[in-house]
Amino acid sequence: MLNHQLIHPKINEIIGRAGHHARILIADGNYPASTKKGPNAEVVCLNLSPGLVTVVQTLRAVLSAVPIDFVNVMGIPPDDAYAQHGEPPVWNEYRRALKEAGLPLKLEPILKWDFYEAVSSPDHILTIQTGDQALWANVLLTLGCRQA
Repeated sequence: MLNHQLIHPKINEIIGRAGHHARILIADGNYPASTKKGPNAEVVCLNLSPGLVTVVQTLRAVLSAVPIDFVNVMGIPPDDAYAQHGEPPVWNEYRRALKEAGLPLKLEPILKWDFYEAVSSPDHILTIQTGDQALWANVLLTLGCRQA
């Protein structure tokens, strides 16, 4: 039996093969998952309907299963209309999830076009496509080392 909250068989299979520095993208419902991915990435669709499942729900499950070194969010370019609103509210949900998981990690934004480039890395092994409708909700996780 699994000891963590992540029970999706395909996601567990992919992360079971992953190593240090591998990257997992948890994508919102607007992310172009079929075209913006690394050459080694598999896409798992969890987008049941608009708003289901969310990125933060998926993030909590993934955080329960694997060690994480870095958490990057898709940063908003200054010339984007949304930039006037400040940080997306969903980012605070991610901070809460990290804190609940006992991880002293900070969200590190990568501007949109550089984020796409980061996802295009050969280290990108998995995109989990959600149905999240929150704007700027994409999260790129870099796996750490298992300590025990």
